Amino acid sequence: MVDRSNFLYPYSRYHGPIHPENLVFNANLQEFSHRVSLICGLQTNGKLSPEESYEQIRRLWKQLKRSKKELGIGDQQV
Repeated sequence: MVDRSNFLYPYSRYHGPIHPENLVFNANLQEFSHRVSLICGLQTNGKLSPEESYEQIRRLWKQLKRSKKELGIGDQQV
């Protein structure tokens, strides 16, 4: 079951600066990418309308933006 899960939901290793917020955002970004890929596949195969696909991706994007803001990723802290 673990091999199937790794095949269906692959995650890449993180290679940036090791901070907890960076690791969490990286996981969120990979989840976003995976879900967008699934939505695109469903739309391509006629299971979702273009409008529904757009709305789902838009909601995912807003969640990702909110996550970035809450984690403080990209804030200029010197």
